[in-house]
Amino acid sequence: MKFKSLSVVSSLAVVAGIATPAFAQDENEGSRTNTIVVTAEFREANLQDTPIAITAVNSEMLEARGQTDIAQVAAQAPNVTLKAQPQGGGSGLIAFIRGVGQVDFNYALDPGVGVYIDDIFIPTLSSSLLDLMDLDRIEVLRGPQGTLAGKNSIGGAIKLFSARPQGDNSGSFRATYGSYNRIEARGMADFAITDNLFARVSGIGRSVDGYVTRLDYALSHPDSNVPANNARGRGNADNETLGGKSTVAGRLALRWVPTDRLEVNVSGDYSSDKGEAGPQVLLAMGAVSATPEAFDPFSQNPAISNGALPVAGPPPALPWLIGKDGNAVPGSCAFVPAGPYSCDTGGNLQGLDPRFINYGNFLDARDPTSQAPYKPYATNPISELVGWGVHGNITFDATDNLQLVWIGSWREYQSNWGEDQDGTPIPVAQLDNQLNHRAWSQEVRANFELADGLIEGTVGGYYLDQDGKYTARVDLNYAGIDFIHGPDTTPSTTKAGFGTLTIHPTEMLSFTGGLRYTKDKKVYTYFRSNPDGTVPFDTNADGVLDVFPPACEFFLGAPTAGPVGVGNTPNCLLVGLFGVSDSFEGDRWDWRLAADYRFSDEFLVYGSVSTGFKGGGVNPRPFFGPSAGECADLPTDGNGNVIPAPCNQLKAFDPETITTYEIGFKSDLLDRRLRLNGAAFFNKYNNIILQLSACPGSPCLQPNNVGSADVKGFELEMSAYPVDGLSLDGGLSYINFEYTDVGASGLVGDEVTPYTPEWTYSFGIQYDYEMDAGTVMARFDGAYQSEIYTDSFNTSWSKIDSYFLGNARLAFTTADENWNVALEVQNVFDKYYYLTVSDVTTALGLVTAQPGLPRTWSLSVGRKF
Repeated sequence: MKFKSLSVVSSLAVVAGIATPAFAQDENEGSRTNTIVVTAEFREANLQDTPIAITAVNSEMLEARGQTDIAQVAAQAPNVTLKAQPQGGGSGLIAFIRGVGQVDFNYALDPGVGVYIDDIFIPTLSSSLLDLMDLDRIEVLRGPQGTLAGKNSIGGAIKLFSARPQGDNSGSFRATYGSYNRIEARGMADFAITDNLFARVSGIGRSVDGYVTRLDYALSHPDSNVPANNARGRGNADNETLGGKSTVAGRLALRWVPTDRLEVNVSGDYSSDKGEAGPQVLLAMGAVSATPEAFDPFSQNPAISNGALPVAGPPPALPWLIGKDGNAVPGSCAFVPAGPYSCDTGGNLQGLDPRFINYGNFLDARDPTSQAPYKPYATNPISELVGWGVHGNITFDATDNLQLVWIGSWREYQSNWGEDQDGTPIPVAQLDNQLNHRAWSQEVRANFELADGLIEGTVGGYYLDQDGKYTARVDLNYAGIDFIHGPDTTPSTTKAGFGTLTIHPTEMLSFTGGLRYTKDKKVYTYFRSNPDGTVPFDTNADGVLDVFPPACEFFLGAPTAGPVGVGNTPNCLLVGLFGVSDSFEGDRWDWRLAADYRFSDEFLVYGSVSTGFKGGGVNPRPFFGPSAGECADLPTDGNGNVIPAPCNQLKAFDPETITTYEIGFKSDLLDRRLRLNGAAFFNKYNNIILQLSACPGSPCLQPNNVGSADVKGFELEMSAYPVDGLSLDGGLSYINFEYTDVGASGLVGDEVTPYTPEWTYSFGIQYDYEMDAGTVMARFDGAYQSEIYTDSFNTSWSKIDSYFLGNARLAFTTADENWNVALEVQNVFDKYYYLTVSDVTTALGLVTAQPGLPRTWSLSVGRKF
């Protein structure tokens, strides 16, 4: 057998597993041959012959649907949820497949869904919200891909494959204008440098205005007690928006084919995403409550610092915001612009939709005190990411039965973003964040075939070396701390060896086995300092603490109102968190067994058992260090009563693991006019890693192993072609998540993991009408998602109700296929819905959300050369 290059798959042959495949008409038989080629098992194979639940989408279908980022692709992939990070997460992705995923951008946590570009693993959630630029196809693999894709594909893998140079002197250009002043240009040129060296250059430029308006509350509500000098910006009531972006990205790819056995691909890419802070709205605000269920959205949130925890005696009178009358301005429903928990009255919203208004000013204008001397402070309302990478791929067919592959990459990025956590003019919490990351990876594979096709397989090795730094100004007035987080360093390495073997005893029967060994090491080093660069209790900045053992004066008996009241050293709770390291090391064997049987050309069934894991680590956000004491050694007052105090939050967590049992079928029926694929699965999901507020004190946000669960569900995908020109496609999924053990996590056991809808479905209807001048295409896509929770505890405030979204597109392509004009409308029914919700009722006394875009339109014109 002569191996085909795994990097070169015709975009005409790879099409949506639940959408319109490309057809070739057999003139002799008049039959349809909708072959879909994927490389999920590191070799080219028909999708219908691959015993894995896969959704594949090609560039033509992405264009037909108007999809420009991978989060949109999830709407047509069963049991897949992809969301953009909220304002506090910067430029990144929240990804869940079959209830397995990750929400935290911090490098201390590994993603649960692997994202790959040209078989290069993207190891962080930040930088994973990728623009679909000049792609050949996308493959979405559901279920653990632990033997081939590796540790961080425990839930599944999303693989993007770029179009490779063909040297055919082709090119294209597309210009788009639409809602919110969306201006976009995409272009590509493919040409030959020599007879065997080809190049492809592609690029995109795009800008769009924000869709959430940020108003100055003092100007829009002149009769309120909010002072006018609290404004930030140009001094007018509509000085800013949220969600606007300006993107420039480019890619250069070279492909060298000196012989029919050797192919070398090298590419470099650069992207710059400059934008405003993420779109955010305030849903509710009131007094901090002990539990979310006790939260009263019509109570007042006192605008004073009362310490990190309740303490004996009165709280210190340190107003967060002093009003025009000299009194503190409390947080309340008056700052909620719209919804059932709003009492925002008397304002001039200038005819704007109140559902898309934010009153945050990203400003802490408080007067400095001896305990909080680093005021005033203004957060930068931005969300930016600049990154670049170099990829290499060498494929050598040593013999007709042995193919050698090398894949290497170097990638770097810097991400900066600001957050006004409450979305009000009251400085409850403001943060400036910066991530710096670089990753170097190497992978080698040997694909082989033995005994005239009886046996085929792959063996290989993988190495990943990455280093990340996270730096932030963390101004948490509600907790009484204001400090510099980092730069925390997180160097880590992953080494793996893997192999898979498929045996074909008969032409209809196949058995597959896979094995992977992975070894991880990660070191996390904490640095916590004051905003001026000093370390608490190191007043002369000589690197030696002036007091030992250092502790907040409150813990030493000083008559202060709690550990963050006036009279304590600033940020004294953070002492012991400078230059301290914690590490995680581990290794793991993963395996997969599968069997498939083809009853006929039309019908195949398969069954598999596979495992996967996500790496462990340490808590990246210890707000209180060793100086805060242990839970079993709390301080007492003069009467012997225990005074609540924060506990040391340094804590490690173990890897999570999964074992998946899956059965499925793939069918092409009615002379290939109907394709129906299905899968059912049962997961044993153990040591689940979730974010919990599992501390005696606030703030607290740390990863924990919460327990184990049984997860079962099914997925169906369909495409049909009842008459020429008409195509139908659809998908349906169901998942049942049930905890079997929650340990001491605080969960009650009836929760589900975040971003896991019980039901989803999607459908598409497309009609192509051909005439002499060209082809008119009309398409409608719809997608439904049942309710989800964004919080591990499934609080009522973290619930996002079910919703249905519809998109429509009308296009005309000339007969020579050189020109294309398209009008599209996204969110046709103007549904108001949320992408993410943040419930911090027990810490800040408020709930915020990231709304989805309202109805938008765009008109594009494209030209092929």
